[in-house]
Amino acid sequence: MPRQDRAVPARLRELRRALLLTASAGLALGCAPAAFAQDSQQTTSQEGGIGDIIVTARKRQETTQDVPVAVVAISAEKMQQYDLSNLERVAAMTPSFSIGRTPSGSGATLVLRGIGSNTTSIGLEQSVAVIVDGAYYGQGRTINEGFFDLGRLEILKGPQALFFGKNATAGVVSITTADPGDKLEVIARGGYEFAAKQVYGEAIVSTPLSDTLGIRVAARASKQFDGYYKQVGTTQTYPTLDRTSTSQVVTPTLHTSDAAGDGRSKEAYVRATLKWEPTDTLTAVLKANYGVNDSNNPSAGSVLYYCPTGASAGNPAIRCGRRFESSANRTPLDIAATQPYANKDGAQGNQYKSWAVNLGLTWALDDLTISSVTNYNWNRNTFQFDGDSLSRSGAPGVFATEDSSFHAFSQEVRAQTSTGSFWDAMIGGYYQSTMRDYDAWTASGGLENSAATPGYRRYLANSKDSQTRGETYAMFGQLILRPIQNVEVAGGVRYTSESKDSYFLQPYSHPIRVAQGIFLPGVTLNSNQDFEDWSPEATVTWKPSADITVYGAYKTAYKSGGFSNSGIYSPSAGLADFEFDPEKAKGFEAGIKTTLLDRQLRLNLTAYNFRYNNLQLDFFRSDIFAFTTINAGSARTKGVELEFEVAPRALDGFNLHGSVNYNRARYGDAPGAPCWAGQTRGEGCNLVYVAATDSSRPFDPATDTAANRQNLRGQVTANAPEWTGNLGASYEALMESGAKFAFGLDARYSGSYLASAFGNPYTKQHRYVSLDGSISFTTADEHWQLQLIGKNLTNRWYAIGGTDAPNTGSGTGTLAGVVADQIGYASVPRTVQAQVTFRY
Repeated sequence: MPRQDRAVPARLRELRRALLLTASAGLALGCAPAAFAQDSQQTTSQEGGIGDIIVTARKRQETTQDVPVAVVAISAEKMQQYDLSNLERVAAMTPSFSIGRTPSGSGATLVLRGIGSNTTSIGLEQSVAVIVDGAYYGQGRTINEGFFDLGRLEILKGPQALFFGKNATAGVVSITTADPGDKLEVIARGGYEFAAKQVYGEAIVSTPLSDTLGIRVAARASKQFDGYYKQVGTTQTYPTLDRTSTSQVVTPTLHTSDAAGDGRSKEAYVRATLKWEPTDTLTAVLKANYGVNDSNNPSAGSVLYYCPTGASAGNPAIRCGRRFESSANRTPLDIAATQPYANKDGAQGNQYKSWAVNLGLTWALDDLTISSVTNYNWNRNTFQFDGDSLSRSGAPGVFATEDSSFHAFSQEVRAQTSTGSFWDAMIGGYYQSTMRDYDAWTASGGLENSAATPGYRRYLANSKDSQTRGETYAMFGQLILRPIQNVEVAGGVRYTSESKDSYFLQPYSHPIRVAQGIFLPGVTLNSNQDFEDWSPEATVTWKPSADITVYGAYKTAYKSGGFSNSGIYSPSAGLADFEFDPEKAKGFEAGIKTTLLDRQLRLNLTAYNFRYNNLQLDFFRSDIFAFTTINAGSARTKGVELEFEVAPRALDGFNLHGSVNYNRARYGDAPGAPCWAGQTRGEGCNLVYVAATDSSRPFDPATDTAANRQNLRGQVTANAPEWTGNLGASYEALMESGAKFAFGLDARYSGSYLASAFGNPYTKQHRYVSLDGSISFTTADEHWQLQLIGKNLTNRWYAIGGTDAPNTGSGTGTLAGVVADQIGYASVPRTVQAQVTFRY
C-alpha cells in the first residue's frame, strides 16, 4: 500500500533541486516573461526596477504591496502572453491553486491551500468563489466561461467575508473584464496549437462614441481537430433483458456500442461593453456576454490510473496507468434513439451555454463612493456520456444524459468613505435569487422494459427530477481607524440570511431496481432550509515605511448549506442524505510585504492557520453506484508562503521571480465520513451509519456484517501537497530598430498529494515539475507580435482530483476488501502554440 511521504527535509531538497535546475535552464535560455504569480507593471520612468499592480481586494484601489491580503495578481499583459483564456490554464501555473474538470456533478472542483468542494454533487457551491466584474458565480461549471480580454485577475487566498458577494471559505478568484478606452483600439489575434490541432482567433474593437460614451466588443472562437488524450476504446456489446422481474427468463438483446470521441471541443464567446461617464463623478458600465462550449466526449480526460491488477476490472484489455489515454463508448444507437437529450447517433457530448448581463454604477465624490452591481446570469449544461468511463462489454455499462440549468439575479450596493483621516467606513447590502433545475436519465445494468410509458423509459434504470430555489440577504460593514501614524485597524462583519427550497423525485425506476431496494420512485422528497450567520473579521496594518507593509488578520467565512440535487433516493435513504449544513472557517493570517534595494528586490512572507468546520463533501460509492453528501467534521490548514522578485536596474528588462509554499491541510475530528471502496475495517472503515440519529457508531461484530463509515482524523484533505513552489525568469531585449524580443521560462513544483477527499492512499499523486515557456517578437511600431507558447513542456501527467471507478471494488467495511479502480481527472499534456497579434 502506498504510504504518505513524511520526509519533509527530503521533499525540501527535492524542491530546491528542481527550482535550481529550472533557474539554470531559464538563465541558459536568456530567460523570459515574469511569472504572473509575482507579475508587475512598471510605474516608474527609471530603467529596471519593480513596479506595482493595482488591485481591489478590499474594494479600494491599492497596490499588491499595500493591501493586507494574501493576493496573486495577474495583469492583462500576462494573461495574453501565456494565452490564459480559461481558469484551468491559470490554475496550471499557480502554486497551491488547482482546478479539476469532471464530466458530471458540479463539473469542477476549485481548490486553494488544500480546501475545495469536490465534484460529484451539483448542489455544492464552490469553497473558492469566482467573482466576475463584481458579481458572484459560485458554480463549478463557471470554468466553462470564456475569460479573455481581461483587465486583471486576482486570486485572494483564505477566507473572504466582506468584499465579494456571498462569502467564500477557501478564497476568491476575482476577474475584471476590459473596459472601453479613450481612443480607438483594434486587436486581431489568431493561433494554432499543435497537440490538439486547435485553431483559435480573437477580435476586439474598442472606441469612444462620444466624449462620455465608449464601446468595446470582444469575440473569441476556437475549434480542435484532435483530442489531447488517446482513446483506446473499441466496439463493445451491451446486452439488455426485457423483463420486470429477475424470475423471468428472456433472451438478451445485443446492442452495439462503438468507441467514443477523443474529447475535441469547439467554443465561441462574445462580450459587449458600454461605458458611460456623463459627469466627473458618475460612471456606468453595462456588460453583456454570451458563450457556448461543445465537447464530443466529456469524460475524455478521465484516466484509469490505478488498478489493483494493473488492468481494468471491467475490461482486462484496458491497461491502467498514468498515461494520456482513456476509453469510453458511445450509447448504442437504439438506446440513444429513445433516451432524452441523447445524440441520436450515440455520440457522447457536452454542451455548455451561458449568457449574462452586468450593470456597474459608481458615484465617486471627494470622500465618498457609492457603488452598485446588478447582475443576471444563466447557464445550461446538457451532456451524454459513458458513466463508467470505460470501454467494456456487458450489463455493467452505464449510459447517462443530463439537462441542468441555473439562473441567478443579484444586487449589491455599498457606500464607503476615503477620507484618509482618523477613520473611514464602508456599509452595504446584498441580495441574490437563484434557481437550479436538474434532470437526469441513466441506462444501466442491462435493464429493459418495453411496457414502460412513455417510450423513452424503455432502457432506463432510473431518472431524476430535482430543483432548488434559493434566496440570500446580507448586510455588511467595516470601520477603519488610524489611531497613530502608519497604523490602521480595520474591523467588519457580514450578516447573512439564506433560504433554500428544494425537491427531489425519481419519476421512473426499473421494477427490478425497485425490488432490489436501490431506488424509490414516485415519491417526492421536499426540503425547506434556512440559514443565518455572522462573519466578523479584523485586520491590523503597520507601514513603518512606504516600502514595507506588516499586517495581521483574524478572519471568518461562511458558505451556506444546501441540497444534493444529484443524489439517489432509496428506501433506506432519507432527507439527511440530501441536506447538508453550512461550512465555516475561522483563523489567523499574518504577513510582511517589502520592496527593497531601490525597488530591485521584493520579498513577501505570509503565515496562516485556519480551521474549517462542517466541511462539505460529496462521495460516490462505486460498488453500489450511490451518492452521499456529508459534512466532514473539521479540518485545519496552516502554512507559510514566501514570494520573491528581483529586477536589477543594471540589467533592464530582466526579472527573476518565484515562491516557496508550505501547507499542511489535515482533517480534525471527522467521524461519519464514507469509506472508499474496498477499505477494510483494519484500514479504518470501522464505523456504522445510523440513519435514525444521523450519526455513526463503532462496528459491532455481533450485529453488523460490514461497516460503511470512517473517521478522517489526521488524514490529508484532497489536492493538498505540503510543498509547492514556482520559479521563473524573463528578459525583454530592445533592439536598435525599436523592436522587442522577449523570452521566458516558468516552472511550477508540486509535492505529492491525494486526489481523493476520503483518505484513499491509492489515489496518491507523486511530486512533479511542470514547465511553461514563451518567446515573442514585437515590431517597433507595436502593431505586430509573434509568439510561441509552450505549456507543460515536461509532459507530466498528474491527477487533479478523482473518484472510484463505477462497478469496481468490494468488501468495504469487512476484513478483506478489493480496492476499486481509480479514475483521475488528468492534466493536459504538452502543448505548443504559435500565435500572432495585430494591434491598431
